[in-house]
Amino acid sequence: MIKREKYLSKIRPFYDQDLIKVITGIRRCGKSVILTQIIDEIKENNVDDSQIIYLNFELKQNSFIKNDDDLYDYLKKCMTTKKKYYLFLDEIQKIEKWELTINSLKAELKDKISIFITGSNSDLLSGELATHLAGRYVSFQIFPFTFKEICELKNVKTKTKYELQSLFDDYVMWGGMPQRFSLAENEQVITYLSDIYDSIVIKDIIERFNIKDLDLFNRIVEYIIITLSQTFSAESLVNYFEKYDKRGVTKNTLYNYLEYMCKAFLINKVERYDVRGKRILNGKYKYYLTDLGLGQVRNVSKKLQMGAYIENIVYNELISRGYDVKIGTFEYGEIDFIALKHNEIKYFQVAYKLSDEIVEREFGIYKYVDDNYPKYVISTDTLDFSQNGIIHKNIIDFLLDETI
Repeated sequence: MIKREKYLSKIRPFYDQDLIKVITGIRRCGKSVILTQIIDEIKENNVDDSQIIYLNFELKQNSFIKNDDDLYDYLKKCMTTKKKYYLFLDEIQKIEKWELTINSLKAELKDKISIFITGSNSDLLSGELATHLAGRYVSFQIFPFTFKEICELKNVKTKTKYELQSLFDDYVMWGGMPQRFSLAENEQVITYLSDIYDSIVIKDIIERFNIKDLDLFNRIVEYIIITLSQTFSAESLVNYFEKYDKRGVTKNTLYNYLEYMCKAFLINKVERYDVRGKRILNGKYKYYLTDLGLGQVRNVSKKLQMGAYIENIVYNELISRGYDVKIGTFEYGEIDFIALKHNEIKYFQVAYKLSDEIVEREFGIYKYVDDNYPKYVISTDTLDFSQNGIIHKNIIDFLLDETI
């Protein structure tokens, strides 16, 4: 397993800070591995094993800890000296009212404790933490492997363009879930990814939000997969179920289920931004998969939507680089992504192949953007179509160049 320096470098300055380190991300994206890498680094600073307490609440051996009182009593028994302790609490959302114990320990021990927690649900950063730990934590979201991390894992520094293309095609099809790269056969990968999907749905969504209609939930996921990168409207999905499933579904139910998927990091909702009016447009969004491999195991059409997949990959890459990403809209059309970070703006258009007609569309939309921020067009083409100050990048070159 590679050392995930892009995350460790952000977390490292807080190892000994009294702020709670909150690490979130989709199930099996590598949060536990990052915890073990943090533990290894802390041990290198002459911290004894007895000062490190690691609990994974997914393991049966820790099932006796069910709520905040159980957690508090157990941890107090473990911390018997005046030395500083480092607590690593993995998948803490399994523990009822866990935040009460964390808040209490932090108040009691102050600089004698450093707390790291992980969770597979974004609710960790909403009601629970906001109420009890506001201003007392720093958060870090972990993603499945990016293409550059996959290249590092596969040690492809000396690979040819053809070999990189083969690896990229595999990434498009099966995504970047770390453990899948230890599997040799596609059938094994499918089984593994199906198991992850079921775990997310059952443990992080069905059980947590008490969903009764699993079939409807799966059908909504399937709809999102076959309409990737398209603007979503509740009306179109209601009509879809009425036409093909002969069932009535309320808009409220649809939006609730989609919100649950977002909270479990299965999908991401991207808002549309009015470029001229400088405001968020409510009511219509786009959804992207956190990992394309999970989409493949629920892709009932089995049709490869390369344009949508490339767009999904670019979106995931941008958010993994720390950008806040919106869809840009104005009266002349849409810009696929407006990426913002540190008061800097970058624009991205994404296409599978650039034919003459598509070149005009993808590059032409920028003539309506009257600022000097960087403008990019990303595609699978190897020829450079850059023009009029607009930079064209091959998708592989873009994914390997983190300076963008």
